[in-house]
Amino acid sequence: MSPIHDQSYRRYQGSRLPVGRAWGVIAWSGIRAMLAKKAYLFLMILSFVPFVVNAVRIYFSVNFPQAGSFFSITPSTYRNFLDSQGIFVFFMTIWAGAGLIANDRRANALQIYLSKPLLRTEYIAGKWSVLLAFLLTVTLVPGLLLIMLHVMFAGSFDFILQHKHIIPSVILGSMLTVVVSSITMLALSSLSKSSRYAALLYTGAVFFTDALFGALRLLTGNTRASWVSISANLTQVSDVIFRQTPRYDTPWIVSLMVLVALVALSVSVLERRVRGVEVVS
Repeated sequence: MSPIHDQSYRRYQGSRLPVGRAWGVIAWSGIRAMLAKKAYLFLMILSFVPFVVNAVRIYFSVNFPQAGSFFSITPSTYRNFLDSQGIFVFFMTIWAGAGLIANDRRANALQIYLSKPLLRTEYIAGKWSVLLAFLLTVTLVPGLLLIMLHVMFAGSFDFILQHKHIIPSVILGSMLTVVVSSITMLALSSLSKSSRYAALLYTGAVFFTDALFGALRLLTGNTRASWVSISANLTQVSDVIFRQTPRYDTPWIVSLMVLVALVALSVSVLERRVRGVEVVS
């Protein structure tokens, strides 16, 4: 008869990450999962088409000043570039973000995640970092690369010295769009166990608020109601960041307050929904 070995508690002898660093494991796992999808990689490559077009414009603007106004480069060029990236931000937010928390809720994985020595803030930070990484790759990174190319093609820092706000504007404008889009998507993902439903919620929020603004614009004959649209608020504040004339009649500070409120609401939703036990509301 074989002996019965003692199965009592034994102290863990392995290594353990310091508190506050586990989010990186979650983030890297999510990034690798998305990079394994060929269709998503194709979308990322496609998102760099506007970058290539603007790089060519900068080259001709610097080397062939007589080429015409189409190739002239001003601060509004970088503002328009970030505008053109909006469609890619929208699709990448849905594709990469809809299932970040929803899939874990469907598999009851939150209980597993949060039963380990893992803080709730680490879990949220890890999931959020996945979206931040991809969205910054198609906004901030190409925006700064365009500025670098401008300096390289011109062989001087004259453009930056003449427009000292351009680098901070690209950084702040990109971060504004990315933070608002990603935290909103993450909050909506936490509300459902279905990534498709979360994607529909995000799409509905964007298009419904745009449609509501469009209807109010027709009724009033002005754009003072632009604050009801998420996209219009981002546009309004971004115009101010780039020192451009705001496109709508709404005071930009009102648009900023709406965006801050949206971020605060999203954080509140995440605080309530991301727990180790199911929350019945």
